[in-house]
Amino acid sequence: MPDQSPPQQTGQSSGFSRRGFLKGAGISAVAAVVADKGLIAAPPPEPQTDPAALNTPISGNVTVTLDINGKPTPITVEPRTTLLSAIRDRLEPALTGPKLVCNAGTCGACTVIIDGKAAFGCSLLAIDVVGKKITTVEGIGSPDNLSPVQKAFVEKDGMMCGFCTDGFVTAITAFLAKNNNPTLEQIKEGIKGNFCRCGTYPHVFEATLAAARQMRGGA
Repeated sequence: MPDQSPPQQTGQSSGFSRRGFLKGAGISAVAAVVADKGLIAAPPPEPQTDPAALNTPISGNVTVTLDINGKPTPITVEPRTTLLSAIRDRLEPALTGPKLVCNAGTCGACTVIIDGKAAFGCSLLAIDVVGKKITTVEGIGSPDNLSPVQKAFVEKDGMMCGFCTDGFVTAITAFLAKNNNPTLEQIKEGIKGNFCRCGTYPHVFEATLAAARQMRGGA
């Protein structure tokens, strides 16, 4: 009778089988389809770990045109330059009416008018006010042609050391342009962002009321 027992394992294998062949072919086909459809994403870029590159500051100058006191004014600044620094340090001749005091937007000495609204020059970037109308105290009046607010400050002795005066004049000018018949309480509220270290507030308030009367024609 023929021997019907299974063949003995020899310990050697070709490594090839029908199941392995089908499995490998299937994986290859799927990979080809995915690649053809663009479904295999490119590996993400490695994160930047070079300390020198991470700590390199952004630098460089840009030239912009600012509308200052009704005049288009080209000025070259760094992107981080504040409006206050631009008009005090980058213009020729410089506009020194707005003062650098707190540099934190709390004292009002740097007040300018942007599109009719009082603003702190130390808290604005020069590049952010391109296309806006900027008015400093120099654009409000001159020694030969004082504005009502400037004239009232002289008449009512609204200045002591004078360091905060330009900011007050600018803020009050913007305030009275919107309300030329204010009460004392409205004045206090309207210019509360400006501080006077000499404490000459009563004279400042009197000057504001006097300027308002003049703007109303003396009424």
